[in-house]
Amino acid sequence: MTQGRTLVLSVDRDDDIGWKAKIDSPVVGRAATIKAANTLALADPEDSDVNAIFMAVKIYDELTARGEDASIAVIAGNHLHMIDGDRRIAAALEQVVQETQATNCILVSDGAEDEYVVPIIQSKIPVSSITRVIVNQMPNLEGTYYILKKLFDDPKISRMIFIPFGLAMLLYASAYLLGYPDTATFIVVGVIGCYLLYKGFGFDEIVHGVIDALRISLSRGKFSFITYSATILLIIIGFTIGFT
Repeated sequence: MTQGRTLVLSVDRDDDIGWKAKIDSPVVGRAATIKAANTLALADPEDSDVNAIFMAVKIYDELTARGEDASIAVIAGNHLHMIDGDRRIAAALEQVVQETQATNCILVSDGAEDEYVVPIIQSKIPVSSITRVIVNQMPNLEGTYYILKKLFDDPKISRMIFIPFGLAMLLYASAYLLGYPDTATFIVVGVIGCYLLYKGFGFDEIVHGVIDALRISLSRGKFSFITYSATILLIIIGFTIGFT
């Protein structure tokens, strides 16, 4: 028998329970967890997080049936901003660990982003086991089309795909109409390349962080951030003018 209290934890990194089911996390306790799963299932029956939450309940029931001391919880991140979401997961987990007095954790997830979630969990509580819930689906053309449609309906995915490629196509059409068909190809390739580097190096999260810091500074009446930014911009302009 495992020593100490085991926390059966389901992590919803993109906050589907909040985005779709309007449920605030953390959710602690068997009854509250089942209620959250049912609410999410009614909001989106095909969400893989529904299966992960019910699997967490199943594991919790098995542990308690064997006489082990266990708790269950669901925590969520942020649907649009991953850095903010990961910070929220860390804070929520710390709160849950203090509330339940758990000494180890069984992580239950849909396997989508385990490599990001596991280090956060391990920084707060030892992970004794990981259970990945994979939903079997029929691999036919209709199913593939429906999955893609669901992805594109997600604002996070659609913004990441449609906006850059739409901009690239618009630039191509504009260059072609202006009589530069050869240049149009280079423009499109350059735009797509810049976007891939922008996403690959995580500049989007940095930009979100800067915007959040600016918003907080303005809301609190602190203008030091704006002053520093203006100073850096003036230095760059000065160097540029000096070299030219």
